[in-house]
Amino acid sequence: MRFLKFILPLVILIILLNYQCKEPSGSKESQTKTKDTLVYLNHSDTAHYVGINTCKLCHQDIYNSFIKTGMGQSFARATKEKSAADFSHPAIYDKYTDLHYTAFWKNDSLFFSEYKIEKGDTIFQRTEQVNYIIGSGQHTNSHLQSVNGYMNQMPMTFYTQKKKWDLPPGFEDGHNTRFTRKIGLECMSCHNAFPEFELGSENKFNSVPEGINCERCHGPGSIHVAQRQSGSKVDTSKYIDYSIVNPSKLSIDRQFDVCMRCHLQGNAVLKEGKSFYDFKPGMKLSDFMTVFLPKYKNADDEFIMASHADRLKQSQCFIQSYEKSKDIKSLKPYKDALTCVTCHNPHVSVKETGKELFNTACRNCHGSDKKSTLECSEKTVVKAPQKANCVNCHMPSSGSIDIPHVTVHDHYIRKPITKKEKEKIKEFIGLFAINEKNPDALTRARAYINQFDKFEAKPEYLDSAAAILKDGTKDEILMNLHALLQLRFSQQDFNKIISYVTKIGEKELVERISKKSYDNIHAWSAYHIAEAYYNTGAMDKSVLWFKKACELAPYNLEFRNKLGSAYMNTKNINAAREEFKYIVTQHPKNISGFTNLGFLELTQNEVKSAVEYYNKGLALDLDYEPLLFNVAGLKLYLKDKKGAIEIVERILKRNPDNQKAQQILAKLKSMS
Repeated sequence: MRFLKFILPLVILIILLNYQCKEPSGSKESQTKTKDTLVYLNHSDTAHYVGINTCKLCHQDIYNSFIKTGMGQSFARATKEKSAADFSHPAIYDKYTDLHYTAFWKNDSLFFSEYKIEKGDTIFQRTEQVNYIIGSGQHTNSHLQSVNGYMNQMPMTFYTQKKKWDLPPGFEDGHNTRFTRKIGLECMSCHNAFPEFELGSENKFNSVPEGINCERCHGPGSIHVAQRQSGSKVDTSKYIDYSIVNPSKLSIDRQFDVCMRCHLQGNAVLKEGKSFYDFKPGMKLSDFMTVFLPKYKNADDEFIMASHADRLKQSQCFIQSYEKSKDIKSLKPYKDALTCVTCHNPHVSVKETGKELFNTACRNCHGSDKKSTLECSEKTVVKAPQKANCVNCHMPSSGSIDIPHVTVHDHYIRKPITKKEKEKIKEFIGLFAINEKNPDALTRARAYINQFDKFEAKPEYLDSAAAILKDGTKDEILMNLHALLQLRFSQQDFNKIISYVTKIGEKELVERISKKSYDNIHAWSAYHIAEAYYNTGAMDKSVLWFKKACELAPYNLEFRNKLGSAYMNTKNINAAREEFKYIVTQHPKNISGFTNLGFLELTQNEVKSAVEYYNKGLALDLDYEPLLFNVAGLKLYLKDKKGAIEIVERILKRNPDNQKAQQILAKLKSMS
């Protein structure tokens, strides 16, 4: 059996080597006409990633320059060498949480300190070690913590252009998630080389590489390495080497797909059965995901940070060059059109490129061999070519709408926008697919639901999804099942979810919701059904579906937490305790796990254990409302009415509109 396991991969390798062992025959034209329809050998499931250190054995010079680029410096362990930050800074303050933050080194380890001050005294302090720095330092350094493999973003970012510390993007204006923002596969797979992700989790990684590597743009390298080691060669000046993807030899559309995989940030909707691992350079991106962005009338000057491809494709410079060259079958199609690599060499840092390279790209179309001057399109200003800076006027540097303290060049190349145009009132038009012309109805509906869940909780997004999704018959429900369950959950329409279960039949539904996947789509559907039963009081049913969700996504600790709560409601104390203890064992900084463990122990009159768990939770967050309500209950259990009132008043100090706290306080004060 060992011999067979060895010989089969060898046979496959020999077949692959023979496929490209000889230089392809025929003219250059015949070899390039169908290069997008031919399958690259490294698209095969047998191809695997070999890592950047293998690539540099043959491509040392490229490695030496690439490792200095933003991609090469995208992700690494938190070391003094990696950090671009200034540590002689004053503490930053979040007025919404009343928390202060500072960063400091202790020997060679980086730490963040979070603390709260009242009446001149520090009443709370939490210190956490930084494990990774994400971002090259060209614009930012953000910081991540790994707790038993669970990856979370931390509440401080250094903005290198302004040389200042502040809250990270998305943590501002009362949205500070402190140490709990999950970093999942979608985020990690763009900011880094491919990690080893734990199937059945949202943000648990068994290992993470350090920095985007060669194979993110060239595809898995194992077959290419095997061919070179066997002595097989291809004259790449005449032909395409199909053992590895060279993006410069892809068609214009496929080359853009390589860049858009990460430089088209937005609302990414995965195609059924696909994950963020699946796209490989040379493939069609829309076969794996469709990326949506909200579009507004009169908002041409607004853009998000990683929208370079979308903005460039709106430019007449791109549109006209594309129309002229999209059918050209040259070996390197990008040379006849405007693409990302017209201006950007992915192997060389933009810091070393120099602005003249970009201006030269403009002159290649807008200059004149017969003149020594470059005429601006308005024909009102004529400048000497060596002094002209096209980028400053036509790709102005400005702030993005999603990242503070950062300026980048807008890649929408056009005439400068007038002040009058900027002052027009913007109007929402809708969500638009950027990398696919006509996405199907289900994909569009999922985009609207995701927009509501992840970006903007506007009810009209859910209304748009509901107008698209059909659910009149059993077949229609099954066709749109996962999207319908997510939609109704977002609408908190639990009775509708239960009606779907009834119409399909629970037994059939259990069989259909049964697959583990990197996006956990089946697990989330089970969870949505469980929540519907939980919120309508059918606890036994909710336990069954929460168990199903945990079976499909065992490392999703939110699912475990709700299963434990459902067990509590069905008086299955031992099972509940097992779930809550699993949570804090898996993630020792999970405050909800400690909150629920403390409550469980108090229901069993185990006051000492309850106090111990509550104190562990308070050490993580002094203002976590569910925990404070439980602590108030403990105070009342111990007949400390004054202490209970103080705790509830603390909640109201932070959140004066909390109706539950208002009612409890009134009841406490009315007690004799």
